[in-house]
Amino acid sequence: MSDFPELSPAQLERLALLSEECGEVVQAIGKILRHGYKSYNPTVMDGPNNREVLENELGHIQTAIRMMEEAGDISERYVARSAVRKTGTVEKWLHHQGTSDV
Repeated sequence: MSDFPELSPAQLERLALLSEECGEVVQAIGKILRHGYKSYNPTVMDGPNNREVLENELGHIQTAIRMMEEAGDISERYVARSAVRKTGTVEKWLHHQGTSDV
């Protein structure tokens, strides 16, 4: 038995896609933290603002997740169940949610 993970080329490709899209979300978040949601790349005429870039990249992650679910790499039911559990546990660690400032 090899120590190398036995992944098919299709599985590797889907994981690479998810990894790439997660990196792009992290980059979009960094831009928002530094410049705000309304800021945009001044070198791109009529380009999207940082909020729109984040929304776009989150959509790309949803696509990668859907592809992995459809291929059987991950369980849609388990992912949904995990999201519900996280919603129930994360709130005690958040300090500013539910306040009047958006």
